[in-house]
Amino acid sequence: MASKNNMPGPVCLIENVEGQLRANQEALSILSAIQQPVVVVAIVGLYRTGKSYLMNKLAGKNTGFSLGSTVQSQTKGIWMWCVPHPQKPDHTLVLLDTEGLGDVEKGDNQNDCWIFALAILLSSTFVYNSMGAINQQAMDQLHYVTELTNRIRTRCSPDPHDLDDSDEYVSLFPDFVWTLRDFSLELKINGQALSADEYLENSLRPLQGTGQKEKEFNLPRICIHKFFPRRKCFVFERPAPGKKLGQLESMQDQDLDSDFVEQVAEFCSYVFRSSKVKMISGGLKVNGPRLSSLVTIYVNSIINGSLPCVENAVLVLAETENSAALQKAIDHYDQQMSQRVQLPTETLQELLDLHRTCEREAIKIFMENSYKDVKQVFRTKLEMELERKQREFITKNQEKSSDRCSALLQDIFSPLYEDVKQGLYYKPMGYRLFLQKIEELKKKFYEQTGKGVQAEEALRKFLKSKEDIEAAILQIDQSLTEKEKTTEVERVKAEAKENTSKLLEEMRNKNEQAITEIKQKHEE
Repeated sequence: MASKNNMPGPVCLIENVEGQLRANQEALSILSAIQQPVVVVAIVGLYRTGKSYLMNKLAGKNTGFSLGSTVQSQTKGIWMWCVPHPQKPDHTLVLLDTEGLGDVEKGDNQNDCWIFALAILLSSTFVYNSMGAINQQAMDQLHYVTELTNRIRTRCSPDPHDLDDSDEYVSLFPDFVWTLRDFSLELKINGQALSADEYLENSLRPLQGTGQKEKEFNLPRICIHKFFPRRKCFVFERPAPGKKLGQLESMQDQDLDSDFVEQVAEFCSYVFRSSKVKMISGGLKVNGPRLSSLVTIYVNSIINGSLPCVENAVLVLAETENSAALQKAIDHYDQQMSQRVQLPTETLQELLDLHRTCEREAIKIFMENSYKDVKQVFRTKLEMELERKQREFITKNQEKSSDRCSALLQDIFSPLYEDVKQGLYYKPMGYRLFLQKIEELKKKFYEQTGKGVQAEEALRKFLKSKEDIEAAILQIDQSLTEKEKTTEVERVKAEAKENTSKLLEEMRNKNEQAITEIKQKHEE
């Protein structure tokens, strides 16, 4: 099966059903699977002018986009073909073939205007295909360019004509390529030969004057200058005699006019070499999922009766990109903490150090993948989520430590209390022996590793739960006089207290240091 960026043939990207546009979910799924940056080339022009032939050549095929051989338009909506870019490794070339403009079967040009506007918004290279020379008739047919200010908003302002003043967004408009088919004139002015590009620029030169005639003449030329600062022109000979034009799909290069074959090769070479990756405001390269989002945003705007807004699309895309960047950062944190942290940690400080390391890595990943988080809304969400996860780890660390200590205490002290049940300490001097054994076992407990941060608290609770046994042993120890017994108890307890204090002093110091570190972090 062909890979997503090497489709065997075109699919419809934007359907046009009875004048209603809608995005094709199958095509959007194909785009969403392409993680590479995309170079998007769209072609528009009057129907039956050979647009599809050029797009098939860009795809490296003779067939694919429907050429048709009758006066009826073959392409409806916008069709897409994704192929590996022939000159840019790890890039995908997305070819968009649009339905023919001016199809008499449609009855009005509203649909054409939207197709034209969408081709502008989605592409990085925009090809306008027409027949013959650039004359006033050709300019009149390009009236769609004068409609852009009524079809596209660059900012979410109430003024639909704000396109003229938005150089930032116009700079993101595609490069403009005008292809002139069946061109039979000599490229000369006043006897001087000129290039196709010079011919285009000369044709776009406005008339002097302020009359209505001059305004109508100049309007499309001014719009092309404004919206497309980078322009290119190609002229093509007639490819074959008229009767054979309907068989272009099956004809080999040797069967076509040699000049035409060379001109097509130059056109393809220029597109491959010069077409840029599709970009959006802020310098973000568009990949398949982002292009899919742009298609959905713009088509939904048209369906809902509003104008496609470049700024709104950027905001929606930023929301999507930043949500994904946020999740990517959190996933990295979770993965690294699960790999690096073995609960329970010996000290709280050990856990905090690991958290800070993973936190820094997660924030770095977010910054590398975020887009236009100007007010740091998503950065703040990330920091709050990481702080919440830190608290969860601290709680889990305490729970794991408690469980570990409970198991250790049960294992270490069980023989002692089994001896108590057997009555080994219910005798004179038994209380002293019992306390000595408690101290030995406490020392053994402290020597165990992997206890975690709850060791002291767990031991305290455990011994407190056994105070009734200690009291019973003390009462039964009748061999000592009340005075001797009191003196003995005080001495032994003082000795035990002193030993315990020494053992616990180091742990208290470590906990106090960890608490100080936490306070310093929160202050930062």
